[in-house]
Amino acid sequence: MLDALQAGGQPARFVGGCVRDAIVKRPVKDIDIATPEPPEKAMELLRAANIRAIPTGIAHGTVTALDGEERFEVTTLRHDVETFGRHARVAFTDDWAGDAARRDFTMNALYLDLDGTIYDPAKGLKDLKAGKVRFVGDPETRIKEDVLRLLRFFRFQAYYGKTAPDKKALKACEALAPQLPSLAAERVWAELSRILVAPNAADMLALMAKHGVLRHVLPEARLIPRLRALAKLEKALKIAPDPVRSLAAVSALKPEQAGALARRLRFSRADERELAQLVAHGTRLSPQLSETERKHALYRYGADDYRGAALLAWATVAAAKRIAHKDAAAWKKLLELPKRWSAPEFPLGGLDALATGTQRGPEIGRLLHAVENWWIAGGFRADRMACVRRLQELVNRGTRHAKA
Repeated sequence: MLDALQAGGQPARFVGGCVRDAIVKRPVKDIDIATPEPPEKAMELLRAANIRAIPTGIAHGTVTALDGEERFEVTTLRHDVETFGRHARVAFTDDWAGDAARRDFTMNALYLDLDGTIYDPAKGLKDLKAGKVRFVGDPETRIKEDVLRLLRFFRFQAYYGKTAPDKKALKACEALAPQLPSLAAERVWAELSRILVAPNAADMLALMAKHGVLRHVLPEARLIPRLRALAKLEKALKIAPDPVRSLAAVSALKPEQAGALARRLRFSRADERELAQLVAHGTRLSPQLSETERKHALYRYGADDYRGAALLAWATVAAAKRIAHKDAAAWKKLLELPKRWSAPEFPLGGLDALATGTQRGPEIGRLLHAVENWWIAGGFRADRMACVRRLQELVNRGTRHAKA
């Protein structure tokens, strides 16, 4: 890829996150490339090498190169002429230091040649190795250019920080936090969701709260000890963290408030449903439930929501320090029910109710719900024919009452 872009005589270098993560030996995800070539020339060079090039952001100097299954973002070196929030009017340049000066953090302003030479105009290599998350230049200026950088600072601190947070950065974040509501909800959740699953998520949210940031994006996050307890459980049990589960853990929500939060953060329907289920059921499970009651809950919630609710209930008790070490085995048994028991499928459907002569409408649902409750109360043992007989009994009973 770099060879193709350098065919015109100008250097091309990997830049940003791919360089940063390669240096600290973390998985490399997105691959970005910088070049002094104008975007039209970059596309010409790529196509000459039989590499597909798409003008995804050509006005700002970005084209996407597709080489087989691999995707590369190629951007012309540039500097900001004028900024408008997260948008900017840029001018293309051949000045690598000028390009670095418009980036967010020093550790993201690293460039890498094919021969392994690292170019570090913003002195980010030292910061990366020391775990110091530092803005390029003045923090307040960088944040004003794009307020999302304020949240990105805390995300990067969560994942790359090894030292105390930069004081100048914190001061700028505190001063500019009131501008956070101007961001699109999707962008806010994209950052929050990553912070919520960081190994030190609770500490990072506490830091955000201390500096007046959290109240502008997630004022519901008042249960940080519960999030901390959840993270400890997930680590001990080797369960991958889930951002929606973490959100449910840290948020002080009533069931009727879950939907409003999900809509404010522009959740998908699946995530909105998960949050609602966790908030509704997250304190109802406990080791004191009988085996029958646990199976009822697993059947009603489904395996994923049951496990999430059990974790949340366990974290709630652990955060309140009401759990002894000897209780852990009982909680694990509760949590692992889906591994040893699969909820059966209710054997009846709407056609069975129609076959009894019941007319279409709400009565169908009422009858099926009544039979299902009877089937559950009986420990799910009744087979299809027994359920059909029970359905007919209810229909007959209703008919007798109607005649009377």
